[in-house]
Amino acid sequence: MIDSNPLVVDLDGTLIKTDLLLESANSFVFRYPMRVFKIISWLAEGKSTLKTHLAEVSTLDPESLPYNQSLLVWLGEEKAKGRRLILATASHRLLAEKIAAHLDLFDEVLATDGDINLKSSYKRDALLERFGEKGFDYIGNEEADLPVWQVAGRAYAVSSSAKLIAEIKSIGNLEKVFSNERGAFLPSLVRSVRPHQWMKNLLVFVPLLATHRYDDAASLLYVLTAFIIFGLTASSVYLLNDLIDVVDDRNHPRKKSRPFAAGDVSLLQGWMVWPLLLVIAFLGSLFFMPVPFTVVLMSYFLLTLVYSLRLKQSAIVDVIMLAGLYTMRVIAGATVIAAPLSFWLLTFSMFIFLSLAFIKRFSELKMVREKGRDGKLRGRGYKQEDLEVVSSMGTGAGYLAVLVLALYIQDSHTAVLYQTPELIWLACPLLLYWISRMWLIAHRGSMHDDPIVFAIKDRKSWLVGFLFVAIFALARVVV
Repeated sequence: MIDSNPLVVDLDGTLIKTDLLLESANSFVFRYPMRVFKIISWLAEGKSTLKTHLAEVSTLDPESLPYNQSLLVWLGEEKAKGRRLILATASHRLLAEKIAAHLDLFDEVLATDGDINLKSSYKRDALLERFGEKGFDYIGNEEADLPVWQVAGRAYAVSSSAKLIAEIKSIGNLEKVFSNERGAFLPSLVRSVRPHQWMKNLLVFVPLLATHRYDDAASLLYVLTAFIIFGLTASSVYLLNDLIDVVDDRNHPRKKSRPFAAGDVSLLQGWMVWPLLLVIAFLGSLFFMPVPFTVVLMSYFLLTLVYSLRLKQSAIVDVIMLAGLYTMRVIAGATVIAAPLSFWLLTFSMFIFLSLAFIKRFSELKMVREKGRDGKLRGRGYKQEDLEVVSSMGTGAGYLAVLVLALYIQDSHTAVLYQTPELIWLACPLLLYWISRMWLIAHRGSMHDDPIVFAIKDRKSWLVGFLFVAIFALARVVV
Protein backbone atom coordinates (compact mmCIF):
# COMPACT_ATOMS: atom_id res chain seq x y z
CA MET A 1 0.00 0.00 0.00
CA ILE A 2 1.37 3.41 -0.98
CA ASP A 3 1.65 5.88 1.89
CA SER A 4 -0.49 8.90 1.05
CA ASN A 5 1.79 11.35 2.86
CA PRO A 6 4.95 12.42 1.03
CA LEU A 7 8.13 11.86 3.02
CA VAL A 8 10.18 15.03 3.53
CA VAL A 9 13.87 14.33 4.15
CA ASP A 10 16.38 16.67 5.77
CA LEU A 11 19.89 16.71 4.32
CA ASP A 12 22.64 17.93 6.70
CA GLY A 13 23.20 15.50 9.55
CA THR A 14 20.33 13.33 8.35
CA LEU A 15 20.89 12.07 4.82
CA ILE A 16 24.59 12.93 5.02
CA LYS A 17 26.83 12.81 8.10
CA THR A 18 28.21 16.28 7.49
CA ASP A 19 27.03 19.84 6.84
CA LEU A 20 27.23 21.35 3.35
CA LEU A 21 27.76 24.87 4.68
CA LEU A 22 30.83 23.68 6.56
CA GLU A 23 31.95 21.62 3.57
CA SER A 24 31.72 24.57 1.18
CA ALA A 25 33.33 27.00 3.68
CA ASN A 26 36.17 24.54 4.36
CA SER A 27 36.79 24.12 0.64
CA PHE A 28 36.68 27.89 0.04
CA VAL A 29 39.27 28.62 2.75
CA PHE A 30 41.84 26.28 1.22
CA ARG A 31 41.11 27.15 -2.41
CA TYR A 32 41.14 30.91 -1.80
CA PRO A 33 43.20 31.52 1.38
CA MET A 34 43.71 35.18 0.51
CA ARG A 35 39.93 35.71 0.38
CA VAL A 36 39.11 34.07 3.71
CA PHE A 37 37.75 37.31 5.20
CA LYS A 38 35.07 37.31 2.50
CA ILE A 39 33.29 34.66 4.57
CA ILE A 40 32.89 37.13 7.44
CA SER A 41 31.55 39.89 5.19
CA TRP A 42 29.08 37.51 3.53
CA LEU A 43 27.91 36.24 6.90
CA ALA A 44 27.35 39.84 8.04
CA GLU A 45 24.82 40.14 5.19
CA GLY A 46 22.97 37.06 6.41
CA LYS A 47 23.41 33.31 6.47
CA SER A 48 21.48 32.82 3.22
CA THR A 49 23.85 35.28 1.48
CA LEU A 50 26.85 33.34 2.80
CA LYS A 51 25.39 30.07 1.54
CA THR A 52 24.68 31.56 -1.89
CA HIS A 53 28.22 32.86 -2.41
CA LEU A 54 29.84 29.66 -1.19
CA ALA A 55 27.54 27.48 -3.30
CA GLU A 56 28.38 29.49 -6.43
CA VAL A 57 32.10 28.64 -6.12
CA SER A 58 31.67 25.16 -4.65
CA THR A 59 33.16 22.11 -6.34
CA LEU A 60 31.00 19.68 -4.38
CA ASP A 61 31.43 16.01 -5.29
CA PRO A 62 28.08 14.40 -4.30
CA GLU A 63 29.38 10.88 -4.90
CA SER A 64 32.06 11.08 -2.21
CA LEU A 65 29.92 12.50 0.61
CA PRO A 66 29.47 10.36 3.76
CA TYR A 67 25.85 9.24 3.42
CA ASN A 68 23.78 7.51 6.09
CA GLN A 69 23.71 4.15 4.35
CA SER A 70 20.89 2.53 6.36
CA LEU A 71 18.70 5.56 5.71
CA LEU A 72 19.51 5.47 2.01
CA VAL A 73 18.46 1.82 1.83
CA TRP A 74 15.16 2.57 3.58
CA LEU A 75 14.47 5.57 1.34
CA GLY A 76 15.10 3.36 -1.70
CA GLU A 77 12.55 0.87 -0.37
CA GLU A 78 9.99 3.63 0.21
CA LYS A 79 10.61 4.98 -3.29
CA ALA A 80 10.13 1.51 -4.74
CA LYS A 81 6.71 1.37 -3.06
CA GLY A 82 5.76 4.48 -5.00
CA ARG A 83 6.08 6.95 -2.16
CA ARG A 84 6.81 10.57 -3.00
CA LEU A 85 10.13 11.78 -1.54
CA ILE A 86 10.96 15.45 -0.96
CA LEU A 87 14.44 16.74 -0.10
CA ALA A 88 14.04 19.78 2.17
CA THR A 89 17.22 21.39 3.43
CA ALA A 90 18.73 24.60 4.77
CA SER A 91 21.64 24.04 2.39
CA HIS A 92 21.66 26.06 -0.81
CA ARG A 93 19.57 24.87 -3.72
CA LEU A 94 22.60 24.59 -6.05
CA LEU A 95 24.18 22.01 -3.76
CA ALA A 96 20.96 20.22 -2.82
CA GLU A 97 20.03 19.71 -6.47
CA LYS A 98 23.45 18.18 -7.20
CA ILE A 99 22.88 15.62 -4.46
CA ALA A 100 19.32 14.94 -5.57
CA ALA A 101 20.50 14.38 -9.14
CA HIS A 102 23.22 12.01 -7.95
CA LEU A 103 20.91 9.90 -5.77
CA ASP A 104 17.97 9.92 -8.18
CA LEU A 105 15.53 9.39 -5.29
CA PHE A 106 13.73 12.67 -4.85
CA ASP A 107 10.70 14.02 -6.69
CA GLU A 108 11.21 17.57 -5.49
CA VAL A 109 13.83 19.76 -3.80
CA LEU A 110 13.11 22.53 -1.31
CA ALA A 111 16.22 24.44 -0.25
CA THR A 112 17.68 27.79 0.75
CA ASP A 113 17.45 30.16 -2.17
CA GLY A 114 17.37 33.94 -2.05
CA ASP A 115 16.90 35.67 1.30
CA ILE A 116 15.33 32.86 3.35
CA ASN A 117 17.46 30.29 5.18
CA LEU A 118 15.19 27.23 5.02
CA LYS A 119 15.71 25.99 8.56
CA SER A 120 13.54 25.34 11.61
CA SER A 121 10.40 27.55 11.60
CA TYR A 122 11.12 28.74 8.04
CA LYS A 123 11.18 25.15 6.85
CA ARG A 124 8.00 24.44 8.84
CA ASP A 125 6.19 27.37 7.23
CA ALA A 126 7.30 26.35 3.73
CA LEU A 127 6.09 22.78 4.25
CA LEU A 128 2.79 23.90 5.77
CA GLU A 129 2.16 26.12 2.78
CA ARG A 130 3.08 23.32 0.40
CA PHE A 131 1.36 20.32 2.08
CA GLY A 132 -0.70 21.58 5.01
CA GLU A 133 -0.60 20.42 8.64
CA LYS A 134 -0.17 16.65 9.00
CA GLY A 135 -0.02 16.48 5.23
CA PHE A 136 3.56 15.21 5.17
CA ASP A 137 5.94 13.01 7.18
CA TYR A 138 9.35 14.34 8.15
CA ILE A 139 12.76 12.92 8.97
CA GLY A 140 15.39 15.14 10.61
CA ASN A 141 18.22 15.00 13.12
CA GLU A 142 18.39 17.98 15.48
CA GLU A 143 16.45 20.28 17.78
CA ALA A 144 16.05 22.82 14.99
CA ASP A 145 13.71 20.26 13.37
CA LEU A 146 11.29 20.20 16.33
CA PRO A 147 8.96 22.87 14.83
CA VAL A 148 8.70 20.72 11.68
CA TRP A 149 8.05 17.48 13.57
CA GLN A 150 5.25 19.25 15.49
CA VAL A 151 3.23 19.80 12.31
CA ALA A 152 4.22 16.57 10.52
CA GLY A 153 1.96 13.54 10.26
CA ARG A 154 4.66 11.12 11.36
CA ALA A 155 8.10 11.86 12.69
CA TYR A 156 11.26 9.98 11.83
CA ALA A 157 14.60 10.81 13.42
CA VAL A 158 18.28 10.18 12.74
CA SER A 159 19.87 10.56 16.16
CA SER A 160 21.57 8.90 19.11
CA SER A 161 20.52 11.67 21.53
CA ALA A 162 18.18 10.32 24.21
CA LYS A 163 17.12 13.91 25.04
CA LEU A 164 16.09 14.71 21.45
CA ILE A 165 14.29 11.40 21.00
CA ALA A 166 12.35 12.04 24.23
CA GLU A 167 11.32 15.48 22.97
CA ILE A 168 10.04 14.00 19.71
CA LYS A 169 8.16 11.29 21.61
CA SER A 170 6.42 14.00 23.65
CA ILE A 171 4.93 15.33 20.40
CA GLY A 172 3.28 11.96 19.98
CA ASN A 173 4.04 11.12 16.35
CA LEU A 174 7.46 9.39 16.47
CA GLU A 175 7.41 6.47 14.04
CA LYS A 176 11.04 5.32 13.76
CA VAL A 177 14.56 6.23 14.87
CA PHE A 178 17.58 5.61 12.64
CA SER A 179 21.19 5.43 13.79
CA ASN A 180 23.28 8.43 12.81
CA GLU A 181 26.03 5.90 11.94
CA ARG A 182 28.68 8.05 13.58
CA GLY A 183 31.45 6.73 15.78
CA ALA A 184 31.54 7.87 19.42
CA PHE A 185 32.73 11.48 19.46
CA LEU A 186 35.63 11.31 21.93
CA PRO A 187 37.29 8.17 20.51
CA SER A 188 36.83 9.61 17.00
CA LEU A 189 38.40 12.91 18.04
CA VAL A 190 41.33 11.10 19.66
CA ARG A 191 41.75 9.02 16.50
CA SER A 192 41.78 12.20 14.39
CA VAL A 193 44.86 13.55 16.23
CA ARG A 194 46.65 10.26 15.39
CA PRO A 195 48.38 9.54 18.71
CA HIS A 196 50.13 6.52 17.13
CA GLN A 197 51.97 8.95 14.85
CA TRP A 198 53.70 10.42 17.90
CA MET A 199 56.17 7.57 17.50
CA LYS A 200 57.72 9.63 14.70
CA ASN A 201 58.54 12.34 17.22
CA LEU A 202 60.86 9.95 19.05
CA LEU A 203 63.37 11.25 16.51
CA VAL A 204 63.96 14.22 18.83
CA PHE A 205 65.79 11.75 21.10
CA VAL A 206 68.29 10.81 18.37
CA PRO A 207 70.81 13.65 19.06
CA LEU A 208 70.66 12.81 22.78
CA LEU A 209 71.57 9.20 22.01
CA ALA A 210 74.11 10.13 19.34
CA THR A 211 76.00 12.39 21.76
CA HIS A 212 75.73 9.76 24.53
CA ARG A 213 74.03 12.15 26.97
CA TYR A 214 71.26 9.73 27.92
CA ASP A 215 72.52 9.65 31.52
CA ASP A 216 72.03 13.44 31.87
CA ALA A 217 68.70 13.81 33.72
CA ALA A 218 68.28 17.50 32.83
CA SER A 219 68.85 16.87 29.11
CA LEU A 220 66.52 13.87 29.20
CA LEU A 221 63.75 15.97 30.78
CA TYR A 222 64.23 18.72 28.19
CA VAL A 223 64.00 16.26 25.31
CA LEU A 224 60.95 14.57 26.84
CA THR A 225 59.23 17.97 27.04
CA ALA A 226 60.25 18.65 23.44
CA PHE A 227 58.71 15.31 22.44
CA ILE A 228 55.35 16.29 23.96
CA ILE A 229 55.41 19.78 22.41
CA PHE A 230 56.35 18.40 19.00
CA GLY A 231 53.60 15.79 19.36
CA LEU A 232 50.96 18.46 20.00
CA THR A 233 52.21 20.45 17.00
CA ALA A 234 52.20 17.36 14.78
CA SER A 235 48.65 16.46 15.90
CA SER A 236 47.55 19.99 15.07
CA VAL A 237 49.10 19.57 11.65
CA TYR A 238 47.41 16.18 11.13
CA LEU A 239 44.02 17.72 11.90
CA LEU A 240 44.65 20.61 9.53
CA ASN A 241 45.92 18.27 6.82
CA ASP A 242 42.80 16.10 7.13
CA LEU A 243 40.61 19.19 6.78
CA ILE A 244 42.50 20.12 3.63
CA ASP A 245 42.36 16.58 2.23
CA VAL A 246 38.83 15.66 3.31
CA VAL A 247 37.50 15.27 -0.26
CA ASP A 248 40.54 13.33 -1.49
CA ASP A 249 40.41 11.11 1.60
CA ARG A 250 36.80 10.16 0.81
CA ASN A 251 37.99 8.78 -2.51
CA HIS A 252 40.77 6.75 -0.89
CA PRO A 253 40.08 3.09 0.04
CA ARG A 254 41.59 3.40 3.53
CA LYS A 255 41.58 7.11 4.31
CA LYS A 256 37.82 7.37 3.74
CA SER A 257 37.40 5.96 7.27
CA ARG A 258 39.26 8.90 8.83
CA PRO A 259 36.99 10.83 11.24
CA PHE A 260 36.49 13.96 9.11
CA ALA A 261 36.09 12.05 5.85
CA ALA A 262 33.60 9.63 7.43
CA GLY A 263 31.64 12.38 9.16
CA ASP A 264 32.39 11.06 12.68
CA VAL A 265 33.85 14.45 13.67
CA SER A 266 32.46 17.65 12.18
CA LEU A 267 34.66 20.02 10.20
CA LEU A 268 33.76 22.80 12.65
CA GLN A 269 35.11 20.76 15.56
CA GLY A 270 38.31 20.24 13.60
CA TRP A 271 38.62 23.99 13.07
CA MET A 272 38.23 24.51 16.81
CA VAL A 273 40.72 21.84 17.94
CA TRP A 274 43.71 22.26 15.61
CA PRO A 275 44.44 25.92 16.53
CA LEU A 276 43.98 25.06 20.23
CA LEU A 277 46.62 22.32 20.06
CA LEU A 278 48.96 24.62 18.16
CA VAL A 279 48.60 27.45 20.70
CA ILE A 280 49.25 25.07 23.61
CA ALA A 281 52.35 23.71 21.85
CA PHE A 282 53.81 27.14 21.09
CA LEU A 283 53.09 28.49 24.56
CA GLY A 284 54.85 25.43 26.00
CA SER A 285 57.78 26.02 23.69
CA LEU A 286 58.05 29.71 24.57
CA PHE A 287 57.96 29.06 28.32
CA PHE A 288 60.00 25.86 28.64
CA MET A 289 62.21 25.46 25.56
CA PRO A 290 65.24 27.36 24.23
CA VAL A 291 64.64 29.89 21.46
CA PRO A 292 66.29 27.78 18.70
CA PHE A 293 63.81 24.96 19.38
CA THR A 294 60.88 27.39 19.04
CA VAL A 295 62.32 28.62 15.74
CA VAL A 296 62.59 25.03 14.45
CA LEU A 297 59.06 24.28 15.68
CA MET A 298 57.65 27.33 13.91
CA SER A 299 59.57 26.45 10.75
CA TYR A 300 58.23 22.90 10.92
CA PHE A 301 54.65 24.12 11.16
CA LEU A 302 55.02 26.67 8.33
CA LEU A 303 56.74 24.17 6.02
CA THR A 304 54.06 21.59 6.79
CA LEU A 305 51.38 24.15 5.97
CA VAL A 306 53.05 24.96 2.63
CA TYR A 307 53.41 21.24 1.95
CA SER A 308 49.75 20.55 2.72
CA LEU A 309 48.43 23.45 0.67
CA ARG A 310 50.67 23.23 -2.38
CA LEU A 311 53.87 21.18 -2.41
CA LYS A 312 52.31 17.75 -1.85
CA GLN A 313 50.78 18.10 -5.30
CA SER A 314 54.24 18.37 -6.89
CA ALA A 315 55.96 15.09 -7.72
CA ILE A 316 59.43 14.61 -6.18
CA VAL A 317 59.17 17.92 -4.31
CA ASP A 318 56.63 16.28 -2.00
CA VAL A 319 58.89 13.39 -0.94
CA ILE A 320 61.88 15.68 -0.45
CA MET A 321 59.68 17.84 1.77
CA LEU A 322 58.52 14.79 3.74
CA ALA A 323 62.13 13.71 4.26
CA GLY A 324 63.00 17.24 5.34
CA LEU A 325 60.14 17.35 7.85
CA TYR A 326 61.34 14.10 9.42
CA THR A 327 64.87 15.47 9.59
CA MET A 328 63.60 18.64 11.30
CA ARG A 329 62.58 16.48 14.25
CA VAL A 330 66.21 15.45 14.60
CA ILE A 331 67.31 19.10 14.31
CA ALA A 332 64.77 20.06 16.98
CA GLY A 333 66.20 17.43 19.31
CA ALA A 334 69.69 18.86 18.81
CA THR A 335 68.59 22.42 19.62
CA VAL A 336 67.04 21.31 22.92
CA ILE A 337 70.35 20.07 24.35
CA ALA A 338 72.55 22.49 22.36
CA ALA A 339 74.23 19.59 20.60
CA PRO A 340 76.19 20.30 17.40
CA LEU A 341 74.39 19.23 14.24
CA SER A 342 76.35 16.30 12.84
CA PHE A 343 76.90 16.31 9.08
CA TRP A 344 76.67 12.51 9.10
CA LEU A 345 73.45 12.38 11.10
CA LEU A 346 71.71 14.97 8.91
CA THR A 347 72.83 13.29 5.68
CA PHE A 348 71.83 9.83 6.92
CA SER A 349 68.45 11.15 8.06
CA MET A 350 67.71 12.82 4.75
CA PHE A 351 68.42 9.68 2.67
CA ILE A 352 66.69 7.17 4.95
CA PHE A 353 63.57 9.32 5.26
CA LEU A 354 63.58 10.04 1.53
CA SER A 355 63.46 6.29 0.93
CA LEU A 356 60.53 5.91 3.36
CA ALA A 357 58.70 8.82 1.71
CA PHE A 358 59.10 7.11 -1.66
CA ILE A 359 57.70 3.88 -0.14
CA LYS A 360 54.63 5.86 0.92
CA ARG A 361 54.05 7.16 -2.61
CA PHE A 362 54.89 3.81 -4.19
CA SER A 363 52.33 2.01 -2.03
CA GLU A 364 49.63 4.55 -2.90
CA LEU A 365 50.42 4.31 -6.62
CA LYS A 366 50.43 0.53 -6.53
CA MET A 367 47.04 0.50 -4.85
CA VAL A 368 45.66 2.85 -7.54
CA ARG A 369 47.00 0.58 -10.27
CA GLU A 370 45.59 -2.57 -8.65
CA LYS A 371 42.19 -0.93 -8.25
CA GLY A 372 42.20 -0.28 -11.98
CA ARG A 373 41.82 3.47 -11.68
CA ASP A 374 42.91 5.70 -14.52
CA GLY A 375 45.11 8.79 -14.42
CA LYS A 376 46.92 10.34 -11.50
CA LEU A 377 47.09 9.55 -7.85
CA ARG A 378 44.35 11.85 -6.54
CA GLY A 379 45.71 14.95 -4.80
CA ARG A 380 49.29 14.10 -5.74
CA GLY A 381 51.49 14.76 -8.76
CA TYR A 382 52.12 11.14 -9.77
CA LYS A 383 50.74 8.97 -12.54
CA GLN A 384 50.44 5.19 -12.58
CA GLU A 385 53.30 4.88 -15.06
CA ASP A 386 55.62 6.51 -12.47
CA LEU A 387 55.50 3.38 -10.29
CA GLU A 388 58.79 1.86 -11.49
CA VAL A 389 60.82 5.08 -11.37
CA VAL A 390 59.49 5.86 -7.88
CA SER A 391 60.68 2.41 -6.81
CA SER A 392 64.13 2.98 -8.33
CA MET A 393 64.61 6.37 -6.69
CA GLY A 394 63.35 5.11 -3.35
CA THR A 395 65.57 2.04 -3.15
CA GLY A 396 68.54 4.13 -4.31
CA ALA A 397 67.96 6.65 -1.51
CA GLY A 398 67.77 3.83 1.03
CA TYR A 399 71.05 2.29 -0.08
CA LEU A 400 72.71 5.71 -0.03
CA ALA A 401 71.75 5.93 3.65
CA VAL A 402 73.70 2.69 4.23
CA LEU A 403 76.67 4.16 2.36
CA VAL A 404 76.58 7.26 4.57
CA LEU A 405 76.58 5.01 7.65
CA ALA A 406 79.59 3.11 6.30
CA LEU A 407 81.52 6.34 5.62
CA TYR A 408 80.67 7.60 9.11
CA ILE A 409 82.58 4.67 10.60
CA GLN A 410 85.81 5.96 9.03
CA ASP A 411 85.36 9.54 10.26
CA SER A 412 87.93 10.72 12.84
CA HIS A 413 85.20 12.04 15.16
CA THR A 414 83.66 8.57 15.35
CA ALA A 415 86.80 7.21 17.02
CA VAL A 416 86.33 9.80 19.78
CA LEU A 417 82.75 8.70 20.49
CA TYR A 418 83.25 4.91 20.26
CA GLN A 419 85.84 2.56 21.73
CA THR A 420 85.52 0.17 18.78
CA PRO A 421 83.90 1.96 15.83
CA GLU A 422 84.61 -1.05 13.59
CA LEU A 423 81.72 -2.85 15.28
CA ILE A 424 79.34 -0.38 13.64
CA TRP A 425 80.02 -2.21 10.37
CA LEU A 426 77.58 -4.85 11.67
CA ALA A 427 74.82 -2.25 11.47
CA CYS A 428 75.32 -1.87 7.70
CA PRO A 429 74.05 -5.31 6.60
CA LEU A 430 71.30 -5.00 9.21
CA LEU A 431 70.13 -1.71 7.66
CA LEU A 432 70.49 -3.16 4.15
CA TYR A 433 68.22 -6.02 5.18
CA TRP A 434 65.58 -3.71 6.68
CA ILE A 435 65.45 -1.32 3.71
CA SER A 436 65.37 -4.18 1.20
CA ARG A 437 62.65 -5.96 3.16
CA MET A 438 60.52 -2.80 3.39
CA TRP A 439 60.69 -2.35 -0.37
CA LEU A 440 60.02 -6.04 -1.00
CA ILE A 441 56.87 -5.82 1.15
CA ALA A 442 55.83 -2.66 -0.68
CA HIS A 443 56.25 -4.41 -4.05
CA ARG A 444 54.12 -7.29 -2.83
CA GLY A 445 51.35 -4.81 -2.01
CA SER A 446 51.39 -5.63 1.71
CA MET A 447 52.76 -2.29 2.91
CA HIS A 448 50.62 0.14 4.85
CA ASP A 449 50.75 3.35 2.82
CA ASP A 450 52.60 4.92 5.74
CA PRO A 451 55.80 2.86 6.23
CA ILE A 452 56.41 4.36 9.67
CA VAL A 453 53.06 3.05 10.88
CA PHE A 454 53.89 -0.31 9.31
CA ALA A 455 57.28 -0.42 11.06
CA ILE A 456 55.69 0.43 14.42
CA LYS A 457 53.47 -2.65 14.12
CA ASP A 458 56.10 -4.92 12.56
CA ARG A 459 57.97 -7.28 14.91
CA LYS A 460 60.96 -7.70 12.62
CA SER A 461 61.36 -3.93 12.41
CA TRP A 462 61.42 -3.77 16.20
CA LEU A 463 64.02 -6.55 16.29
CA VAL A 464 66.18 -4.75 13.73
CA GLY A 465 65.85 -1.53 15.72
CA PHE A 466 66.88 -3.27 18.94
CA LEU A 467 69.92 -4.90 17.29
CA PHE A 468 70.86 -1.60 15.62
CA VAL A 469 70.92 0.21 18.97
CA ALA A 470 72.71 -2.72 20.62
CA ILE A 471 75.50 -2.60 18.02
CA PHE A 472 76.13 1.09 18.70
CA ALA A 473 76.03 0.45 22.44
CA LEU A 474 78.63 -2.32 22.11
CA ALA A 475 80.82 -0.14 19.92
CA ARG A 476 80.70 2.42 22.71
CA VAL A 477 81.90 0.12 25.51
CA VAL A 478 83.82 -2.78 23.92
CA VAL A 479 87.56 -2.19 23.66
